[in-house]
Amino acid sequence: MGDAFRALIDRVRPEAEPVEYARLVTLARQRSTEARDQLAAVLVETERPLWAREIAAFALGSAGDRRAFETLIFMLNYRDPVCCASAAQALERLRDPRTAKAAAALATNELRTAYALYPVRLLTALRAPESVPTLINVLQRLLIGPLHYWPIAEACVVGLGALGDKRAIPVLDAAAEHHRLSPSAKAALARIPHQPRRGETEETGRRRDTGQKMSG
Repeated sequence: MGDAFRALIDRVRPEAEPVEYARLVTLARQRSTEARDQLAAVLVETERPLWAREIAAFALGSAGDRRAFETLIFMLNYRDPVCCASAAQALERLRDPRTAKAAAALATNELRTAYALYPVRLLTALRAPESVPTLINVLQRLLIGPLHYWPIAEACVVGLGALGDKRAIPVLDAAAEHHRLSPSAKAALARIPHQPRRGETEETGRRRDTGQKMSG
């Protein structure tokens, strides 16, 4: 689990009960079937504190144990960004086929837009069929809405550039018109391959592609 697990256990140690903390950390490091069963039990026991669930879920997710899925999805949309980041790391390692759909649902929930940063980043990392349509959807909504949530819009822009899908060209062109997103949007557009026709420059080809998509 490496540095990410060490950072997690260092973060939760001040709030943890020492004896139970030591037990869970030991179980997480054992990686045996019996240890995973005991960690999974933590996730279903009532009135368990968040720090204990974090340790158990991260360890199980990193081991590819899908019993961590529901807890990690809950933490992916939690109010604490550090908790969200840890959950996203574990979900990426878990590779549960439900992850992309769940992350897309969180990212597009308009009532939870303020917490969409890590679902957006996770969708980029997963490169799932849901990734590009979801990031386009979220970015379009943020560009036209009264609250732009710039860090989340920026994550969508960067993610679409990394995914390199031509479907993102129109929304990235729109993002480039916003001064706060313009550098990232232009960099993202430069990462998307274009096929200029004979006599066209790449820029002309990109604008032609954009016009076709906008009119389609």
